Amino acid sequence: MCGRFTRYYTWWHIWEMYNLFPSAPNLRPRYNICPTTTIDTVISRSGKREFIPMRWGLVPTWWSKPLKEMKLATVNAQAESVAQKPMFRSAFQRGRCLIPASGYYEWEDTKDGKQPHYFTARDGSPVMTIAGLWDEWKNKETGEALKSCTMLIAAANESLPRCTIECRFS
Repeated sequence: MCGRFTRYYTWWHIWEMYNLFPSAPNLRPRYNICPTTTIDTVISRSGKREFIPMRWGLVPTWWSKPLKEMKLATVNAQAESVAQKPMFRSAFQRGRCLIPASGYYEWEDTKDGKQPHYFTARDGSPVMTIAGLWDEWKNKETGEALKSCTMLIAAANESLPRCTIECRFS
């Protein structure tokens, strides 16, 4: 599962890759992006692709408790079962997103402890795309809206251990 990833792409890289609606955020490199922090996402709305910051770790719209009570690991969703899992089902039906990343870490259990491995795009590009789902939750106490997302992961294959799914909007 992807538990940490990096960002060293520039605004130009993602604007060009995703044909985004004009905007110009100041993107600084981040080499240890961890769950529950704000990450970059791309969504399609009204026929345009938009760059939207979201919390990494899905909080479904139906969640009725305070955010601090969200104890479930929702940073990754297994592609094989996402349509059936109550936590991800509604986001799967209506909230697709793209998550740009420069690379991600996977850990291997060894006799000496966990060994990190860093994966990047095969062609050396500073941007790779991870498929994601997003939803918007409303804090009942404050009325504040929170956009959040999860990465879709797929079963391990010959090339990668439990890998992320790369995709693009059609």
